[in-house]
Amino acid sequence: MRIPRPLPAARVWATLCLAAFMAGCANMASHDELASEVQTASRAGGVPAAIARLDASAPSEDDKKALLYNLERGELLRLENRYAASTASFLVADERVREWEDTAKTQPEKLMGNVGAALISERLKTYEGEDYEKVFLTTRLALNRIALGDLDGARVDVKRTHEREAVIAEFRAKEVAEAESEAESKGATKGGMELNGYPVETLDDPEVLELKNGYSNALSHYLSGFLYEVLNEPDLAAPGYRHAIELKPGTAVLDEGLRGLDERTSFTWKRRQQMTDVLFIVEAGDAPARKPQAFTLPVPTGRGLVTASISYPVIQPSQDAMLGRLSMDQHELALELVVDVNVMARRALKDQMPGMVLRGFTRALAKGVMQDQLQKNAGLLGALIGAVASVATEKADDRMWRMLPGRIYVARGYLPPGSHQLAIDGRPITGTVDIAGQYALVPLRIYGDRVLVGEVAKIGQLASVAATPQPAGRSVAAQNK
Repeated sequence: MRIPRPLPAARVWATLCLAAFMAGCANMASHDELASEVQTASRAGGVPAAIARLDASAPSEDDKKALLYNLERGELLRLENRYAASTASFLVADERVREWEDTAKTQPEKLMGNVGAALISERLKTYEGEDYEKVFLTTRLALNRIALGDLDGARVDVKRTHEREAVIAEFRAKEVAEAESEAESKGATKGGMELNGYPVETLDDPEVLELKNGYSNALSHYLSGFLYEVLNEPDLAAPGYRHAIELKPGTAVLDEGLRGLDERTSFTWKRRQQMTDVLFIVEAGDAPARKPQAFTLPVPTGRGLVTASISYPVIQPSQDAMLGRLSMDQHELALELVVDVNVMARRALKDQMPGMVLRGFTRALAKGVMQDQLQKNAGLLGALIGAVASVATEKADDRMWRMLPGRIYVARGYLPPGSHQLAIDGRPITGTVDIAGQYALVPLRIYGDRVLVGEVAKIGQLASVAATPQPAGRSVAAQNK
């Protein structure tokens, strides 16, 4: 019997290197592709089909505890008004974010020292969630609890929003400083790293630059103000409204939230209020996708220059048409944009790019050295294996919470209690919406070709004394005059 000759040691080493890189590739599935399949399933078979496709991507118990899986699942369940089930998924996701927060506060170096991301690929990092997603999570929890009538639970959630933002701000400052220090120690400089061909205009347009940061949003803080107002805590409501105005200046509905607060919470006003103060939250479109874009970078080694593959994500601006008017029984309110998730995602990416580029340079150096050593020890085969492994593992991280809406609008006005027919920009909403109480919150979601009406939260009681009724659909500002 012929005994096979052993492979030369250099070839064995090259093969093992390739196997190690390929093992990493197996863990780098594209979330963009999964999200597209979930959305396709939703269009063909409705939300249940979308949930089924998402569930099929999480066969193990560990998969079912993952942050991104539970963010996506919680949002899909919200679309069906299954608030208790949605909250259960969001709470699993929130536990992962709380773990991140605890580590960020006590051991930030653990979050910065991800060897897999530094030496192989960004996709091998544990998904921690985008910073604006962490904030949106507490807001989603608050909205779910309001729909279920749990105002005290929602109060806890909006309080945690402010605390979470503070943790994020402190940690990100440390992370950028650490990334700069690491890259500079390996020969990179912050000012000398340019991405030739990268569409920088997507990150440097005025919409992106106007945002205060990549994680705070006006809806979260306006909702905080509204909830504290509903709970008759005007001293806490005012900072929420004020912060919302700072994040989205020049927005009339936000300005009036603060300006009319004292009158709306006065004893005299409550005695004569005969119409329901209604907050409409209208969501439209889909959160953006991160698309990987490849670049090549010459890397110096002991044997000369080698070419390393680098991949960075790109987010294209939204092309969705803006919404303008909300009609109610022939009366209208202006729909005012308070959150553009596409712009927030691009701002978050802009903030991440310095660290991402510096990590990419560090990774390119490591891969360049590996290719050089493979070529030195295994010749042409080693060089080929190194090049293939470098390209295969260099994939930009495309993980994002894709089931979020693309844009969120707010309108607020007074309506008489009862059933009302609504329309958005002249497009009638199927069925009627029932309004009652001193306050009401009406969630609406334009999802594909449908308008989904969430559970209307009806809070408090109107005064029983007679008063002159006001025309339906008047804005809060007009009603308070």
